[in-house]
Amino acid sequence: MMEKIETLIAKDLLKIRAVFFRPEEPFIWASGIKSPVYCDNRLTLTAPEVRNDVENALAETIRREYPDVEVLMGTSTAGIAHAAITGHILGLPMGYVRSGNKDHGRKNQIEGRLEPGQKVVVVEDLISTGGSVIEVVNVLREAGADVLGVVSIFTYGMQKGLDRLAAANVRNISLTNFDVIAQVAAEENYIKPQDVARLIAFRNNPSDESWIGGNK
Repeated sequence: MMEKIETLIAKDLLKIRAVFFRPEEPFIWASGIKSPVYCDNRLTLTAPEVRNDVENALAETIRREYPDVEVLMGTSTAGIAHAAITGHILGLPMGYVRSGNKDHGRKNQIEGRLEPGQKVVVVEDLISTGGSVIEVVNVLREAGADVLGVVSIFTYGMQKGLDRLAAANVRNISLTNFDVIAQVAAEENYIKPQDVARLIAFRNNPSDESWIGGNK
């Protein structure tokens, strides 16, 4: 069943260009790294059929992987809507974690009610190096939450991210991943079959630009 979800979500993300491959004209990330892929999973929110697939898959994954969950917490800002919709499907309370404390009112960083000891699943849209979602988990743990793990729409599967999550003792389950999307993109003619190896080379070492211009 999981394989079917991985492929379905990969097809959905490619169809609406939420994940968009351009190996011949790389995008430039804020860090300066050249990337053959552009990801904007917020686009799923404005595509109702894809949104339906994503939220139902998130709900199904949470039911299967984290059956004891009591509260969903979205990452700010991309995970908030997904946590809200999935929480509605599951009949669970939800909140979200700000990137920093508010500078007014009660100066909350965690929005929504969270009792110490409650079992929490974090809802994230995208995981690359893992830094931002680990910060969210740490904030929740400091507040006394029992963080069961993370569910995300898409992960690159970068080694740095995998190592960081493991070191922080954070479990992540993604609906789909870079390898599946690259394969589906080749099968459905978004990219050339020979581009798959270039994409995987990028994922394995983003700072090595030798994948650029290959297989032309």
